[in-house]
Amino acid sequence: MRHDEAPAPTAPTAPAAPHDFAALRATALTLLTGGPFDVSDPVYDRPLAALSERAGGRLAQMVPGLIWPDLPLEGRPGHVTGSYGRLREIATAWATPGTSQHGDDAVAAKVIDALDLLHERHYHEGLPETGNWWFWEIGTPAELTRLCVLLGDRLDEGRLGAYLRAVDRFCPDADRRTGHPDASESGANRADKAAIVAFRGVAGRSAGKLALARDGLSDVRDGGRHSVFAYTDEGDGFYRDGSFIQHGDLAYTGSYGLSLLIAVAETVALLRGSPWEITDPGRQVVLDAVERSFSPFIHDGLLMDTVRGRAATRQAFSDSVAGHAAIGAVLLLAQSAPEPCRGRFMELAKGWIERGTARPYLSHATVAETRRAVAVLDDKGVEAAPGPVGHFVFPSMDRVVHRRPGWSVAISMSSRRIAAYEAINGENLHGWYTGDGMTYVYTGELDHYGRDFWPTVDPYRLPGTTVDTRPRENLHFRAHRPANAWAGGVVLEGRYGVASMELMGDGVSLRARKSWFCLDSAVVALGSGITSSDGRAIETVIDNRATDARPYVGDGWAHLAGTGGYVFDGARMLVETRTGRWRDINAGDDTAGASEPVERRYVTFWLDHGVDPLNASYAYTLLPNATRERTRSFRGRRPVSVVSNTPEVQAVRTRSLFGAAFWAPGGAGPVTADAPCLVMLRGAGERLVLAVADPSRTVDVLTLTLGSAARRVVRADDTVEVRTGDRPVVTVRLGGSLGRSHEVELSAYGPRSPRCDR
Repeated sequence: MRHDEAPAPTAPTAPAAPHDFAALRATALTLLTGGPFDVSDPVYDRPLAALSERAGGRLAQMVPGLIWPDLPLEGRPGHVTGSYGRLREIATAWATPGTSQHGDDAVAAKVIDALDLLHERHYHEGLPETGNWWFWEIGTPAELTRLCVLLGDRLDEGRLGAYLRAVDRFCPDADRRTGHPDASESGANRADKAAIVAFRGVAGRSAGKLALARDGLSDVRDGGRHSVFAYTDEGDGFYRDGSFIQHGDLAYTGSYGLSLLIAVAETVALLRGSPWEITDPGRQVVLDAVERSFSPFIHDGLLMDTVRGRAATRQAFSDSVAGHAAIGAVLLLAQSAPEPCRGRFMELAKGWIERGTARPYLSHATVAETRRAVAVLDDKGVEAAPGPVGHFVFPSMDRVVHRRPGWSVAISMSSRRIAAYEAINGENLHGWYTGDGMTYVYTGELDHYGRDFWPTVDPYRLPGTTVDTRPRENLHFRAHRPANAWAGGVVLEGRYGVASMELMGDGVSLRARKSWFCLDSAVVALGSGITSSDGRAIETVIDNRATDARPYVGDGWAHLAGTGGYVFDGARMLVETRTGRWRDINAGDDTAGASEPVERRYVTFWLDHGVDPLNASYAYTLLPNATRERTRSFRGRRPVSVVSNTPEVQAVRTRSLFGAAFWAPGGAGPVTADAPCLVMLRGAGERLVLAVADPSRTVDVLTLTLGSAARRVVRADDTVEVRTGDRPVVTVRLGGSLGRSHEVELSAYGPRSPRCDR
């Protein structure tokens, strides 16, 4: 069901006057090639040289009748899409001033000959869809429509008409799945198709197609039901809590969500100023998503794998490549965004570019991307935004991100609402435990996850997970959604929080209760109720770090230079060099990794719970970016104490903070709860701030009794009621809140207290 403040879009009237299609194509060329620019400006030397080199390499490898031998076409729609993609790269070089191929008639002729071959044998309106529908309806038409725009009048009327009829056969609009007409497109698929139809409209000078592209984004056909410019509370799209879901139950901000952002940015830019300009007021949903949905997951230019699903196993699409794509989309979106979004987008992008040293943006940007980026980098009036500091909970997709200056921790959870993993189309073959509490730690080592992490890491020992050590088989066309209801988090004042999930092993008896307490300089992880009866050992992995650093191990603590510190009891350690192949984890038709082995050195810390544990537990602390001395001091001073770690209550406290996961009614520290919930509490002088959430979404009304006196309510959410006194009682209406946090601030002094009048 969709919700949007704006009324459902209505079908617009036809444009009053014909539009200048030549101007529209010029806009499209600017998007695809960078448009008119000073070829002699040295800032473009690198992207022009890189484009020339890539196109030249593709041209040299072409074989008449085969096109590219490494992409056999018969019965391989993914290779057909890949071939169109390579031709688009050559055509882009041909259409871009300053390249070796620019305006070369022989180059254009080679491209057109290859297009004819593909059309005659592999992609025309008379063919049935075979294999993966995506190649027919999105992958190939996306490349082909842009090729038609790039080549322009080099395509005679007959060829252009034939190519566009193929596009119209498989992607006539953004509304329906051609091979399955009962399915309405949603999320990224709808946005991608709208962009295809828009470029097709430009190439074919079709006002009707341009109107369909505009209306498809808003889903005019179905009254906005699947509009990308509206929030949803089920299925695909953006949620009000910042989550993005695709395929119904997968956290996909950094893959499908990114595709949607790129497609919307392109379509908005293409149609801007034309009679088909996108004016749907709901477009603010996408503008708001830049900061609400994407920014928390972009760490110094890296788009975190926690929201990239199976795309993380694509060798050519690392977290830094995805981050670059997000930066490019945000910069493009800024050009048409109103203030204050426009200014904010430029600040965010400038910060990501300047801090993104793992893969410097300008060293890999296209001409068009370089042009937009340099304009912002050279603008002294745009201040680079620092990385966000805070705690971010995304209840609708079971993700939590905790961020501090210089480091970030992301936690991937799953439940009966959100799948633990997806493995389809030959991708993510070893993703068994990626949604079982996998904990990503980002510090100054920005290439940790991007440089051959996924093919070399031990997939049975992913950081943060508790696992049965049984051997597993490769995953094939499977998405697993566990049966547990409890997964989510609570956030206090936007800065602190608790993440928590009940683990129910995939096809095994393993059960565990896992919580992470996210503080200013530390993340404390507790596990309890760890039970299994399948006759195998159970392990909890503290970290599995790809690093060349030598671990320093003290008494109950360890340190890794470039990563930080760890505090634990009874952990084991392994230092090993691991070898793997990208092809072993991704054999996709268009995304398959290389068969050559790669290797990385790992330091692993883990806790062994033994065979068939009964109510086992663990406790450890992560200290990202901590020095060796601070780690040693933390272990000695113990500034964070574990109040409880039982199957009923997990709780920690510091001098000013208290966090708890009440798995059952009960009390711990300064709080007693009459129902399961997550609690975070901060005391500062006379003030007490409390936040609660229900990660199980099963509690209607919660009553908390506090151990500290409160005489006045300073502020409270409208779902919170307080009876003040020596033992104040806080009642929270949790029903229907979908896992979100509820907050109240109390004062120990009444409104007439002299201290309150100071």
